[in-house]
Amino acid sequence: MNISSGNIVSATETRARFESGPLVLVVDDDESVRLSICELLESVGIDAVGFDSTQALIDADVLDRPGCMILDVRMPGVNGLDFQISLAANGISASIVFLTGHGDIPMTVQAMKAGAVEFLTKPVRDQTLLDAVNRAIEIDKDKRAEQYTSNANRALYATLTPRERQVMAAVVRGAMSKQIAFELNISEITVKLHRSNLMRKMKTPFLTHLVRVWQSLPADIRDEYPA
Repeated sequence: MNISSGNIVSATETRARFESGPLVLVVDDDESVRLSICELLESVGIDAVGFDSTQALIDADVLDRPGCMILDVRMPGVNGLDFQISLAANGISASIVFLTGHGDIPMTVQAMKAGAVEFLTKPVRDQTLLDAVNRAIEIDKDKRAEQYTSNANRALYATLTPRERQVMAAVVRGAMSKQIAFELNISEITVKLHRSNLMRKMKTPFLTHLVRVWQSLPADIRDEYPA
């Protein structure tokens, strides 16, 4: 069951209502807490939807929405801390704010080490919660922007020939054309041609830009031709 501003909504309705903009997912088995948090967030223009369990959140199919989560620790089924671990294990980078009435130091340490933005205890001041949520949303935006850039650069990198990839790796480590020619056993003119082609394909007019693009690529790609 999904709760938002006191109304039960289906998963389809949830996705349609929050088609754009950041969405805060509030997971707490206490209905009064869910309603209170959703009302607080919506009063400052932040869309929010509540769930009474982590399973209800999964069933709603909104985990890929931009925004953040507010998770209770102790709930029926999978608790908040275990859910955080499960998300990470499935490659889901969630921006999480924990809010619980049963927190302790070990829980806080575990949550923060696993990447939680904040670990708050009930009752919490409205402004403290809002500050944490806004920070979590900004972190999520930054992560998504980095991922988008990495994916775009990876697609461009895929258009390079194996030789162009070798030259790119050498260029970003600071090797001169003459040195690259010697290492690859090709002419210096050929190196310059490959360099010109790869910079055009990678849409990098400057060497500094090419270095940033290289650094944004996944480690498995960079390890293919260590710079």
